Amino acid sequence: MSAQKTETSVSDKVPPTLRPCFQEYNFDQLDPAQHRELIIERVLAYGNRQELGWLFRRYGRESIIQWAARMGSRRLPWRRYNLWCVLLGLPPAQRLRAEDQRIWPH
Repeated sequence: MSAQKTETSVSDKVPPTLRPCFQEYNFDQLDPAQHRELIIERVLAYGNRQELGWLFRRYGRESIIQWAARMGSRRLPWRRYNLWCVLLGLPPAQRLRAEDQRIWPH
């Protein structure tokens, strides 16, 4: 038996502690399979250790690394994206805009 769980062997529901991360959605209708990218985004951005543990068990490390590499720079808060680049072994984060093109310099 594999040490890593598959998507189907982990709870089919989003942990209720994540409800505040999805205030603009009907939380009870969130489907981890259908709303995968949204759930990964919100848990990487705002999740605690237990919620992150659920996320990694649910989707697997490789799937999360692929999402972070593809979408993280656009969809995660910049500091959180930098953290995940370090933790997931991704190349150092690059800002999408040069410092002199940003509206707010901080």
